[in-house]
Amino acid sequence: MRFFALIFFLCFYCFGAVGERIVWSSGLSFLTFLEQNHLPLKLYYNLSATDKELASEIQVGSVYYLLKDENQKVLQALIPISEDMQIHIYQNPNKEYALDFIPIVYTTHKNTLVVSVQKSPYQDILEHTKDIVLATEFVNTYRKSIDFHKYMLKDDKLAFTYTRKYRLGRTFSTPEIQSAIVQTNKKAHYIFGFEDSFYDLKGREVAGFLLEMPVKYRRISSKFSYGRWHPVLKKVRPHYGVDLSAAHGTPIYASASGKVVYSGYRGGYGNVVEISHGDGIRTLYAHMSKRDPKAFVGARIKKGQLIGRVGSTGMSTGPHLHFGVYRNNKPIDPLGIVRTEKNQLKGSKKKEFLIFANQQKEILDSLINSYDFSEKKGYVMTESIQ
Repeated sequence: MRFFALIFFLCFYCFGAVGERIVWSSGLSFLTFLEQNHLPLKLYYNLSATDKELASEIQVGSVYYLLKDENQKVLQALIPISEDMQIHIYQNPNKEYALDFIPIVYTTHKNTLVVSVQKSPYQDILEHTKDIVLATEFVNTYRKSIDFHKYMLKDDKLAFTYTRKYRLGRTFSTPEIQSAIVQTNKKAHYIFGFEDSFYDLKGREVAGFLLEMPVKYRRISSKFSYGRWHPVLKKVRPHYGVDLSAAHGTPIYASASGKVVYSGYRGGYGNVVEISHGDGIRTLYAHMSKRDPKAFVGARIKKGQLIGRVGSTGMSTGPHLHFGVYRNNKPIDPLGIVRTEKNQLKGSKKKEFLIFANQQKEILDSLINSYDFSEKKGYVMTESIQ
């Protein structure tokens, strides 16, 4: 079933239908998308409250696919709402349009890059991989550890391993760096990816981003999940945030300083404010009864500044704040990032990490020490793992 939508999509393509690859534009809602493509609006209105929220997760800049016949009638649509799930619109055997949420079919490649820096880490990674997103992610990962402009010299070395997802033959989502070494002035700087953060050899967090809880809540009514069994829908559904129950009108504050990138009404999420905090981190605050006038698009917001009040707008059964956190547009568990100080691994987690880190360190050291940079200034090695 996981591959059915893709196979069906490609079969139609072979029999004269035309496939289109389109970027989701700013200001486009799911309802407007249905209207523009002459699809029945009941596809949205018949969704459960949970699924209406998921339909509000479509990100600006996401690539989606349409399959149309010779008369430009939509036969199928595949619209991602995350790295792992997408909306599938299709015609059932009765030629009626139907909608479902299905897994995204992708392949994963594990890559290794070794480079002798000639210009800058960013420029050299870009030159060897042609991957702007990867180069940006690497620089952001080391941003709080090394000032590349100040300390990086020509012929310094770097190496790292990372995974990259591919969907329909194209790169998809953000690359995930697993381990990295930057060798400058004969000193090695290691970083290891472990449980949604990055740590040094001793298990100290080096690239953490700290957030504060945005509201004084009574209880957590629904936790974050990439996929859980929904007792009412009888289907697996993700929940890309935490629901914090609070009285109607309770103040909502910005979890960190940043810039408002969205302020408005968004489908199942009701009144929403989104704030970009830099380094790929973005927070979302939904179901507000009202948004503060100072939280307008483009406004610079400080940590702890009032941005709205708790409500029950959109598809909500009672007053609460739906709080979402995204790293490079990937939803992550807010409860794992809301804290006042960086993590330092302890106990069994630290033991598990140290085994992983030492294994990766041996690989990285071998890559740097065994490669003959006089022949070539770098290389990329790729293997398919899924």
